[in-house]
Amino acid sequence: MYAVVGATGNTGRVVARTLLAADEDVLVIGRSRERLKPLVSEGAEAFAGSVEDAQSMSIAFSGALAAYCLLPVRYDAEDVPGFLRSVGVALSAGIHEAGVQHVVFLSSIGAQHETGTGLIVALREQEQRFAKLSGVSVLSLRAGWFMENFRGQIRSIRETGTIATPLRGDLPIPMISAHDIGRYAAGRLASRDFEGAATQELLGPRDVTLEEAVRVLGAAIGKADLRYVQRSFEEFEETAREAGMSASAVRVLSEMYRAFNDGRVASEEGRSAESTTETTIGDYAEEFAKIYDAVGK
Repeated sequence: MYAVVGATGNTGRVVARTLLAADEDVLVIGRSRERLKPLVSEGAEAFAGSVEDAQSMSIAFSGALAAYCLLPVRYDAEDVPGFLRSVGVALSAGIHEAGVQHVVFLSSIGAQHETGTGLIVALREQEQRFAKLSGVSVLSLRAGWFMENFRGQIRSIRETGTIATPLRGDLPIPMISAHDIGRYAAGRLASRDFEGAATQELLGPRDVTLEEAVRVLGAAIGKADLRYVQRSFEEFEETAREAGMSASAVRVLSEMYRAFNDGRVASEEGRSAESTTETTIGDYAEEFAKIYDAVGK
């Protein structure tokens, strides 16, 4: 059996469905049993519980050959790093107590740095936490910037005709589809061909600037005049607070964006055949257009 944490999310859902399509036994883990129902209807077993609870995670992971793990973020948490740390400790304890021998963990480019990368620091800490577990082999997937992040910009597109973030518009970024991450993770879970503590970067097909990505997305949704705007950090932080993010969340997000702009959140190993995935920004734009149209109805 394979256990999948965050099974209703962008990557976890793909991991679960890929393994189910290969006739594997899959346990999907999430906070809400209701949200897990679509995967149950496809053949998965479900476990509803808190990823902050080590005992629950030990029960969930019991009997699993391997597990897909990630750290879900709560942007309203008073202490975001503390919340992520508590989740990481619970996952590690659950893996250890259940005797799971292989873990694929969703990390990020930039996790080679100990400090100064905001949210990504928690991912580095979790890589190290898993690496200390005796008898557990862990593969940390250091993925690039998710193309799916553009979904959060649909309101801005409709209201202002822009996509706006604090990131530099001319900064080449390794953009990757969550679908590609999920398929890759499922393959490595099934093969369990890694030992000890290993990392693997996943960088998408090529680096893309936000200015280029916005042009491609604009063409796909019939808005050739769609523009990218680099927000000031002050404006970003004010908007984030108004949206309900905690001061802690705003702080770690700002630090992460600054680290992107400074070139710290980048590939450590350089692009290779193994780290290059298939889905292009043009491919993703077709999917984005369908979502954009559906949201507008």
